[in-house]
Amino acid sequence: MANIHPTAMVSPKAELGTEVEIGPMCTVNEDVIIGDNCSLGQGVILENGTRLGQNCHIGHYSILSCPPQDLKFKNEKTYLEVGDGTIIREFTTLHRGTTFHYKTSIGKNCFIMTYVHVAHDCIIRDNVIIANAVNMGGHVEIDANATIGGMTAIHQFVKIGQHSFIGGGLRINKDVPPYIRAMGEPPRYGGTNFIGLDRKGFSREVILEIKRAYKLIFHSEYTVSEAAEMIGKNINMSDEIQNILDFLKRSDRGLIRG
Repeated sequence: MANIHPTAMVSPKAELGTEVEIGPMCTVNEDVIIGDNCSLGQGVILENGTRLGQNCHIGHYSILSCPPQDLKFKNEKTYLEVGDGTIIREFTTLHRGTTFHYKTSIGKNCFIMTYVHVAHDCIIRDNVIIANAVNMGGHVEIDANATIGGMTAIHQFVKIGQHSFIGGGLRINKDVPPYIRAMGEPPRYGGTNFIGLDRKGFSREVILEIKRAYKLIFHSEYTVSEAAEMIGKNINMSDEIQNILDFLKRSDRGLIRG
């Protein structure tokens, strides 16, 4: 049974799971699905196309599944999906997709802090942390376990690799490969994310192999494609090294500086 504040406006066509809490002055439109044990703070708006998993918390005055800020959008039926256990704090705006992906996707157990904007067709995978006032353009992809520092702007179509760490207040207009730190202005390779990797249980041997790979990519005279070939020939092919090579293949905007 849902606990709905008397000042909330909830469409009878919305699908609510068990033990859902809907706070004062919320608006829940008809094409909305809310999973079990979710809670909405005061003034939350869930527009059509919202899909919340279980155990999600949406902070005060956040707006989910707004129409995308894309002039090509013609009110097609698209979605915003939020995975189980994700926390979205106050005053965030998360827009639904366009016909490019037909959805914007947030993974499981993410933590999206206050004043964050996630634009249309973004794909954010599991366990991502996005700090206060991060703003991203459309089609951004953030892989699992990445951390984005506060007040950072991310250009449309940028890809950010898993277990990477982006410093605060940056302008990310190039792809950030996995397992590294991005820092400085303009953003550049700041070494492997060894603290984050150590906390996640990566072995010292694996971290050193990752560091060797990035030495070839960022601290050599090789082009990226040449560095990838040298990595394949000279470094043990662990899952992590394969992830790096796969990321290089799908990078469209080029990498941040070395």
